[in-house]
Amino acid sequence: MKKNIRLLLFLLLFYSTCIFSQERFTLSGTITELSSNETLIGVTVAVPSLSTGVITNEYGFYSITLPKGTYEILISSLGYQDIVKQVELSVNQKINFQLAEDAQQLEEVVVTEDVEKLNIRKPQMSVNTLSAETIKNIPVILGEADIIKSILLLPGVSNAGEGSSGFNVRGGAADQNLILLDEATIFNSSHLFGFFSVFNPDAIKDVKLYKGGIPSRYGGRLSSVLEIFQKEGNSKNYKVNGGIGAVASRLLVEGPIIKDQAAFLIGGRASYAHLFLPLFDVDNTAYFYDLNTKLNFKLNEYNNIYLSGYFGRDVFGISDSFVNIYGNAVINFRWNHLFSDKLFSNLSLIYSDYYYGLKLDFVGFKWNSGIQNFNLKYDFKHYLSNSFQLNYGVNNIYYRFNPGKIEPSDTDSGIIEDQLIQKYANELAVYVGVEQEVTEKLSLQYGLRLSNFLRLGQDELNLYQNNPVYFDPFLQIYKEAEPVDVEKPKRKEQLASFTNLEPRLAMAYTFDPDNSIKASYTRMAQYLHLLSNTSSPTPLDVWTPSGPFIKPQLLDQYALGYFRNINNGKFSLETEVFYKDIQNRIDYIDGANLIANDAIEQVILNGQARAYGLELLVKKNEGRVQGWLAYTLSKSEQRTPGRTSTEPGINAGEWYNTPYDKTHDISLYLNYKLNEKWSFNSNFVFQTGQPTNYPIGQFEFQNLSVPYYGQRNKQRLPAYHRIDISASLSPRKNKGRKLKSEWVFSIYNIYNRRNAASIGFSRNGDTGVNEAVRTSIFGLVPSATYNIKF
Repeated sequence: MKKNIRLLLFLLLFYSTCIFSQERFTLSGTITELSSNETLIGVTVAVPSLSTGVITNEYGFYSITLPKGTYEILISSLGYQDIVKQVELSVNQKINFQLAEDAQQLEEVVVTEDVEKLNIRKPQMSVNTLSAETIKNIPVILGEADIIKSILLLPGVSNAGEGSSGFNVRGGAADQNLILLDEATIFNSSHLFGFFSVFNPDAIKDVKLYKGGIPSRYGGRLSSVLEIFQKEGNSKNYKVNGGIGAVASRLLVEGPIIKDQAAFLIGGRASYAHLFLPLFDVDNTAYFYDLNTKLNFKLNEYNNIYLSGYFGRDVFGISDSFVNIYGNAVINFRWNHLFSDKLFSNLSLIYSDYYYGLKLDFVGFKWNSGIQNFNLKYDFKHYLSNSFQLNYGVNNIYYRFNPGKIEPSDTDSGIIEDQLIQKYANELAVYVGVEQEVTEKLSLQYGLRLSNFLRLGQDELNLYQNNPVYFDPFLQIYKEAEPVDVEKPKRKEQLASFTNLEPRLAMAYTFDPDNSIKASYTRMAQYLHLLSNTSSPTPLDVWTPSGPFIKPQLLDQYALGYFRNINNGKFSLETEVFYKDIQNRIDYIDGANLIANDAIEQVILNGQARAYGLELLVKKNEGRVQGWLAYTLSKSEQRTPGRTSTEPGINAGEWYNTPYDKTHDISLYLNYKLNEKWSFNSNFVFQTGQPTNYPIGQFEFQNLSVPYYGQRNKQRLPAYHRIDISASLSPRKNKGRKLKSEWVFSIYNIYNRRNAASIGFSRNGDTGVNEAVRTSIFGLVPSATYNIKF
């Protein structure tokens, strides 16, 4: 009897499954740009009658499963003409779509339902996306479009001021940002010590910044993921575009190798302001150059391969006695494979290298350091149904850290060649992530990442009786402990192993088509640390892995937000509150020496950090005037308490402001399109001054006034603010011509605010009194850029 019941249940299940499969069919394909065959990311494929839809992935692929029937399918993306197509689904179908830019006056499509409201229902939060066109419109210093400077206008994002490299997200350090260019890690995102970013805007297709609710496929950093994809190349026609600016020029060429099947892209930039320095009898150099390349080949409808690369270098020199060269180099081979209309895969083989070199002829030596990694990752996206999508994959990274090598610069040098101990590590992670619509109102995104970090053997490893850092109770200071022995482990040995489970959860609850609340929890582990005691990273800073004496950083982040579309999507409102708790944030003992230190564990203590705040983003999405207002109210602190009751810790164990704590941060960006010829852009920035240390007193020693300082980061620089404007002129003669030109005129810091980059104290030679001296980098800076495209 029981066997019959089991058989009956099995047959019913099998029958219902077959009926279900017969009544539902899958529509899939790839969406590209009409003029270039460039795949498009984040395009909405919607079925308005069912209030459902999907978006294309990073390679333009979509998959949607619907009941048998006839539907109007709406394909839409900002900046492109919508497509409405009637599709009869009685079998699985693969349909590729091509979108034309808005500038092409095609027949208007009238849509009765605003499918952009579908984004209100998505559980993904704390994400900002910028198009390449928006980035090019934002006024920046010296007229060069800049990705990093553009994201600084978003809520929760700041930096250490003018002329500083890197960026800070939600009170996190610059080394806590994972920066990916075509999936390859970029360790230094700046040219010329922060005046420019390493990303050529002409070669960029998509920019996405994750500040929280980070999907489980990403790991290795705590604060954010900045994901940047390069264009793939035009497989229909040869195209050239570029620009000539005040301090740099750029050129990008793309075109078909095999029409509609294979394409190439190559772009380069270089600065040349240093060429004019000899006219002013200045024998110094400061310039950069970089190269972006990409090849793509469509083998068939199921397989595509890509080969992309980036190479950049900065050169800074003072006459011939001091030369500094640094930069990134990455290369990535990717294979996209479509197993079925519901299963998409991407295999990537990635090499990344960051190099730092220094030549000091006046002391007779050369110095070089860097970090290399080899990355193998295999990712899958499984469209099980419209309401249930599965992401899973594996990622393995092998690291080699070169903290520094010193060599004599010539035969007469008295320097002896020396190599600091190189370090090796391996980071392995597997992940699974789910996107699920539980009901029409409730959507979830959840997943789990399992990461393991192995610190591998090296030439020498110091051994200590207790800890590498000890506390002197008599002098009440921390000191470097002397090693009691040195061992020489083999490369295959494991010096340390760390394993962490990193759960992720995000949810969205929709009250109605225009209003929703979202919440997220993120757990992440970071195994690499940037050794820097400055507020802004410098090329001389060195990366070091977790190991026997340095623990990995661990993050728990909570976020809650309210999202609203206003006036049928013409305006939108996003507001979020967040709280971040970080364990094992490294701190330094007073007087720590980080440069060329072969025993860095002797100056490091493990502490903790926290950040919390409110973010507000109001956007105007339609009309001649578009833009956004971003406001952030936040706090960022860290502390390192004593390891025992007899130790005071750093800063007496009390919480103190991090160097990137900004209480108030306001950004306003506006774009006004007057007509086809003229458009205008402007942005306003206000930030609370960054924390710093001022002397709290002074004493006399041998007729000298010597200042002394109190607790860390107790004071602040003056508030930072400025207004930038720009105007773009597209001559009417562009119409009907293959060669199109554009002039961009901009003024940075229009009211010439002398913002303080730092305030130092020095002795007045006349009075003998210590005085405050403000250092400012930029005042008012006008510039002009000439862009061409054909």
